[in-house]
Amino acid sequence: MKIDKLKEKLEKYENIPLSEIDINEVDEITDIKVNKRKSSNDRILDFLNTVKNPYVFKHNGKLVKIGFSDTEKTADECITNVLKNLYR
Repeated sequence: MKIDKLKEKLEKYENIPLSEIDINEVDEITDIKVNKRKSSNDRILDFLNTVKNPYVFKHNGKLVKIGFSDTEKTADECITNVLKNLYR
């Protein structure tokens, strides 16, 4: 898929509320296979080309929506902070 098409796909799905998403139309995250031998950029492109909606997936039958902030924090730092707050 061309970069322009990927950008369109990202823009299309970015702000759709979970209430408007049909769970039967969402990919199960455990079914998505990504070649770990490829570079991280190629793995991201493969993922974006493979999934129907890059912001929403199912895990154990539950909808999960991801989002991104315009910040300097890494995903690792954010996850670590969440875990620290959960297990104080």
